[in-house]
Amino acid sequence: MLSHVIPPPRGYTKAPNCLVRHPRLGSDAKVLVLYVQGLPEGDRDKALGEHARALRMTGRAYQKAKADLVTHGYVHEKRESLDGGRWRTVQVFSNEPLTADQAARLRAGVPADGYGNVGASAAPDVWPAPSTHSPTVGEPTGRTAGGPLPADEEQGEDSSHPPTEAVVGAEGESREQGHEQQEQEQGQDPDQDPHPDPGPGPDQAPVLLAERVLLSLRHQARELSLGVREARKLGALAAEWLRRGVSAEDLRLALCSALPEDGVRSAFGFLAHRLVEKLPPHPEVTAEPSPPASPLPQPPPPLTACDGPGEEHMFRPHASWVTTCGPCHREQQRAHWADALARAEADPEPPRPPWRELVAAEARAGGGVEGPPGYGTRATAT
Repeated sequence: MLSHVIPPPRGYTKAPNCLVRHPRLGSDAKVLVLYVQGLPEGDRDKALGEHARALRMTGRAYQKAKADLVTHGYVHEKRESLDGGRWRTVQVFSNEPLTADQAARLRAGVPADGYGNVGASAAPDVWPAPSTHSPTVGEPTGRTAGGPLPADEEQGEDSSHPPTEAVVGAEGESREQGHEQQEQEQGQDPDQDPHPDPGPGPDQAPVLLAERVLLSLRHQARELSLGVREARKLGALAAEWLRRGVSAEDLRLALCSALPEDGVRSAFGFLAHRLVEKLPPHPEVTAEPSPPASPLPQPPPPLTACDGPGEEHMFRPHASWVTTCGPCHREQQRAHWADALARAEADPEPPRPPWRELVAAEARAGGGVEGPPGYGTRATAT
């Protein structure tokens, strides 16, 4: 984009860039601020709605622009009571955002933190003296940038999601390894557990898969969240489902579907009851049907002498009633149809009479009574 800007020598209004480039102010609000700022001193004491009417701004656009200016601190309003039970609304307008305390000081005629009081509340020909600036305490120092954390300090993590099955399994393994190390240090054999926990049977694959399914139920319903120990206790019951031919998806669906309307009070008790009560039956062991025995090939039919013309020859018929071979049979068919065509040409059939003659003949054969009027004859009025 090419830009060519000529600064005006007179008749202009200074506007801060923070106002012109404000991302949350609409164009109507910005124009209203610039319009009021560029007015002479005596014309600023009107209500903000009259200035919007001078700009030919509609009511809805003015209400939206005013709401934006009030929200971002460019306009402050306060209702005050007067003598005689009357009320008035005092508006404080600024081209820089003001806080409520700064706006209150401006209404009282006191400049607010360097912002000059412009308007009817300003004292004529009285301007505040510039304040003295206190020097900064201390000496200048260089800028400090963030660096890595110390080696003995770790950044904390805050996550609202529960740990996944892999994380739970890793924590369990690390905890077991820690117990084994402690037992070795105390001189005990890690293989001898003084309090043995009844674990799964020799077939570990269904049990491990069942535990993963039970731990994943929290993703389907929060009410069915189980701990690692609870899933381990229910693993044997759930593994029995898998041994009876139920897939992991079907097991998850059976445990999560049709939950009680009043909620689940105990996930462990509810799942244990459902695993026992809805346990599917054993699959019926049926012998695989043996394939049907293939029929023995039949011996080909014996050779037979052909009844056709010509020299005597043999052929193998495809049926018991066939007496001629293929070529002889086709020759007999051609001779038969040629003879039939010759007889039809020698004694042709008479042509079929028209339908009117057939109707008249039927009428004469029926006693001379002709058909009804209009059927083959023309009806005449008598």
